Amino acid sequence: MYTFTAICTDTKLAPTWLVGNRDIHNAQRFLLDLGRLIRGRFQLTSDAASFYREAVIEAFDATVDYAQLRKLYAVPMDRERAYSPPVCIASRPVVVPGDPGPAHVSTSHVERQNPTMRMSMRRFTRLTNAFLKKVYNLSCAVALHFMVYNFVRPHATLTRAAHGTPTTPAMAAGLETRPWTMADVVGLLEAEEPDARAVSKRRHDLR
Repeated sequence: MYTFTAICTDTKLAPTWLVGNRDIHNAQRFLLDLGRLIRGRFQLTSDAASFYREAVIEAFDATVDYAQLRKLYAVPMDRERAYSPPVCIASRPVVVPGDPGPAHVSTSHVERQNPTMRMSMRRFTRLTNAFLKKVYNLSCAVALHFMVYNFVRPHATLTRAAHGTPTTPAMAAGLETRPWTMADVVGLLEAEEPDARAVSKRRHDLR
């Protein structure tokens, strides 16, 4: 399974994500949801996967400044580097629709989000048996991670910019005025799912 993620470079907010196969169908679902959540014109950068072009055009038409960042990686010469990240030796921005600013064509923020997910969720640990065996459970784990990431855990860069005031991505985006606690998150779950039998039945239906 593949985890599609989006991140705002200014507020560090992750507005949407999707767990699914890495194909055009899920790319379209992911980007349509992103378009539903964001108002106004903005700049978007993705990697060079071919299906993103069609998915972005379908989701945003001409209302987004979109560019792909194509990267060239060196091929490791020995098998010892099989699980090490490849070395990027060149990159080239490719403008698709709109007029994106060249200085802001970057995938660095979302790539940094990848190790944040891996370090925050045991299920994403490589080469262990910690991975989840059911897609539904994986989707729940990812959703809980981003809930905590957006609303609970102060972001170091945002906190420094706020002169030491603990600041979450949701606060930087104007969605909240304080960091949430885990009790706040549990309270949402309890309010949404008060009947344990109903929850169990819904999970059975999803399977």
